[in-house]
Amino acid sequence: QVQLVESGGGLVQAGGSLRLACAASAGTFSISTMGWYRQNPGKQRELVADIDGTGYRNYADSVKGRFTIDRDNAKNTVYLQMNSLKAEDTAVYYCNADRVASQWGPFLDVWGQGTQVAVSS
Repeated sequence: QVQLVESGGGLVQAGGSLRLACAASAGTFSISTMGWYRQNPGKQRELVADIDGTGYRNYADSVKGRFTIDRDNAKNTVYLQMNSLKAEDTAVYYCNADRVASQWGPFLDVWGQGTQVAVSS
């Protein structure tokens, strides 16, 4: 089945940087939109950034100017470059793939397992 494998999370000091990566499993043919979401205990999952197949990007206001999302369609991989990290960026970050075509059939939404980002102040 289609799986999203995330990497790059960790613990950093405020002002530091991290780069997250998320790769769809072999057998994935195409993905409409890929994005990153984050969530903390007791709170709703929120969109951080996404990017569609044409390269159009959306960012949460809280990360504009600090985070950059990019994708490699040939590898079905999405990246999130996070700079000038703040304590409030601490969360579990989840990768999402929307409208996936694969050898196993179509999927409306696929989610990664989540990767922890912790920013100390």
